[in-house]
Amino acid sequence: MVMAPASPSELIQQDREHLLHPLYHPDDHESPIIFASAKGSILKDVEGNEYIDALSSLWNVAVGHGREELARAGYEQLQTLAYASNYTGFANIPAIQLANELMKVVYPNLRAVYFTSGGAESNESAFKTVRFFWKAKGQPDKIKIISRRWGYHGVTIAAMSATGIPAYHKMFGPMAPGHVHIEPPYYYRADTTKNWDEYGVDAANELEKAILEQGADTVAAFIAEPVQGAGGVIPPPPTYFPRIREICDKYDVLFIADEVITGFGRTGKMFALDHWGVQPDILSFAKAITSGYQPLGGIVVNERIHRSILDVPPSDKWMHAYTYSGHPVCTAVGLANLKIIVDEDLPGRAARLAPRMMAGLEKLRDHPLVGDVRGLGLMAAVELVSDKATKAGFEPSLKIADRLMAEFRTRGLYTRVRGEVICLAPPLTIPEEQLDRAIEIVGESIDAVAKAIR
Repeated sequence: MVMAPASPSELIQQDREHLLHPLYHPDDHESPIIFASAKGSILKDVEGNEYIDALSSLWNVAVGHGREELARAGYEQLQTLAYASNYTGFANIPAIQLANELMKVVYPNLRAVYFTSGGAESNESAFKTVRFFWKAKGQPDKIKIISRRWGYHGVTIAAMSATGIPAYHKMFGPMAPGHVHIEPPYYYRADTTKNWDEYGVDAANELEKAILEQGADTVAAFIAEPVQGAGGVIPPPPTYFPRIREICDKYDVLFIADEVITGFGRTGKMFALDHWGVQPDILSFAKAITSGYQPLGGIVVNERIHRSILDVPPSDKWMHAYTYSGHPVCTAVGLANLKIIVDEDLPGRAARLAPRMMAGLEKLRDHPLVGDVRGLGLMAAVELVSDKATKAGFEPSLKIADRLMAEFRTRGLYTRVRGEVICLAPPLTIPEEQLDRAIEIVGESIDAVAKAIR
């Protein structure tokens, strides 16, 4: 069926009548930007306005928009084999090939991949897999998952329960049982007099306290983003994850690294825990595996977990499944996308551009409304406060996030604001001049908001 072209106003009306959006309320959707096309790091809407994509759309378009080689990979696979079941007893070529290519870039201790359609499914798969593992080991009481406040792991029921951002819980409770939250390594907001490195150890020790409170024989796993993303881009001190690994090993708790955002080069390493010489037991991934060109995610498990799946009797097999696990088109695009990331050394480019981005943002630190500037690789945040001394936020009636988003829109910048934290994560291919302009727009927009609320 060929659709007749609609005007922008007609599209908005049709949207309002028939489309529910993520995180939806109609008050937030009175004048949506309707994107029509994109190229490189520039998004264009139906009215012809252009925006610098300063968040890789949703932390995912790592290689930039409009890459012909990804479109071609999808088209050729659609022409060859559009879909086939990947359930036990069946397989397809691109799923096998991508699993093998991933083994070349993930942490050396990891052995086998299970494909999903996205990040929440990946974390749900991880949670089910750790339960499976402990049952297979004769420890069925180890079912609890420890996560962190301000962590984001998705918003399906179990993933939402691990997510530590209260706004996602309010209208969907009660949360799934067996989820425990600890404080994150949020140095700017921490009540501490210790230095960065000392604080990292203290923050990690919150995990040990929780394990002891809950009982190590009941705790299955700890899940953490190496850099907390949607919660406000919170990078840890370098001492944090080495101590986390020690604690997990001491109490026989599995460590799930949620690298849905940080994976595939975002932080200047292919995977972020490499910054601190740490390896997880399970790696969750999604987003940049296809740069958003197709929905794909997955988990990669270590030898110990893989062995447990292989060695159980058939009556106890790993009964976990998604219809689109190992989808041939998605994995074909993932293969082509991973080749771009490796061949163009995009993790290295992120590492090289990071000082430029942070230097530009650091110039904002003296602004009366800027409380903190932080980041790792091409992933950064500017946290706004009403009072630098007390670090107090703003009265909700001021609608700081809405004001910022309006200023960004006027100046041609696309990103997200979490509360009073401006999040930035541009494509790893962004030209330097566009990166510089994005940072200028952030500064201009903060200035405009400051004048408006005086």
